[in-house]
Amino acid sequence: MKLILHAGAHFTEEDRLMKCLLRNKEDFARRGTAVPGPGRYRQLLRDAMFALRDAPAATEAHDILLDAILDDESAERLILSHPHLFGAPRAALRNGLLYVTAPERLVHVSDLFRGEEVHLYMALRNPASFLPACFGQSPREELADFMDGVDPRKVRWSDMLNRVREALPELPMTVWCNEDAPLLWAEIIRDMAGLEPGEKIVGAFDLLSSIMSPEGMARFRAYLKTHDALSDGRKRRVMRAFLDRFAIAETLEEEVDMPGWSQDLVSEMSDLYDADMERVEEIPGLRLLLP
Repeated sequence: MKLILHAGAHFTEEDRLMKCLLRNKEDFARRGTAVPGPGRYRQLLRDAMFALRDAPAATEAHDILLDAILDDESAERLILSHPHLFGAPRAALRNGLLYVTAPERLVHVSDLFRGEEVHLYMALRNPASFLPACFGQSPREELADFMDGVDPRKVRWSDMLNRVREALPELPMTVWCNEDAPLLWAEIIRDMAGLEPGEKIVGAFDLLSSIMSPEGMARFRAYLKTHDALSDGRKRRVMRAFLDRFAIAETLEEEVDMPGWSQDLVSEMSDLYDADMERVEEIPGLRLLLP
């Protein structure tokens, strides 16, 4: 069985992704893909990973977990989404590193589901907005304490993903930039579910509708009705064209509120994030989805 593991990391997409998957649950089930409700496995998975810090997984742990998660449902593919798989937001940054526990926890998941094909899916987010979001949920009151004295320009997603690759050389990874998610949403969901490009899903434009005016969405959908054979690439170009005219401006400009950070620093961090994606794309066995 193929286990699709979605790790949340940016506090903006997880609920929408889970809701979209569940809206397609019955259709996916007919195709052999199970989408259990998160209440069935999140705490169970968390407890199991904590137990593995003291001892390796028991032989029967695999069957017990799958029985509890699937609840007599048979599947060739299982999709699990956990927003705190790598830890709570307040612990996202330690010693200047993002999610230091990610490699260990993924090793534990691979141990728990030994014999299954585990595939990691994860969105990455610009540190210029990600770090303020983490700081906002941190118990630390001073930015210097939160950053551990590390220059925010040195925080890299490629560092985290390379640590995962070192711990699990064969783990397939698919990542994308959270900022690109509205244009990639349907492709992400289809890819997780093992569907062919262009297959219909419910909620394909959930994120797009959150950044485009109702008038723009109505015109966009009308356009698609008369151009129903568009490739994903062509459809993205159409999305961009409609966004150029109908985007809700305030949804595209994320305000960064971090004490002591200048706009110049935020701009520099954004440029470094773009450059870091080039390093991410070079990691063996990793796919970076691009719009």
